[in-house]
Amino acid sequence: MANIKSAKKRILVTEKKEERNKAIRSAVKTAVKKVYVAIDANDAEAAKAALLSATSVIDKATRKGVYHKNYASRKISRLSLAVNKMSR
Repeated sequence: MANIKSAKKRILVTEKKEERNKAIRSAVKTAVKKVYVAIDANDAEAAKAALLSATSVIDKATRKGVYHKNYASRKISRLSLAVNKMSR
């Protein structure tokens, strides 16, 4: 356990950041899952709406520094590809 005041503070700050990041990652996973559920149900309108929502959530997570920008763009690209394939 840390003895120095600044080290104790860093532990607390790190724990808060971990909780925030976990919540954001969970929201992204949920949004992505909604897109794939709509694709599996063969519902083009719901898939497009879910894609729009998921894109927003992923971009927000990237702005907050939870995800790297390349990871986010790859994720969005793959989701878009899946939705576009379904609507053909």
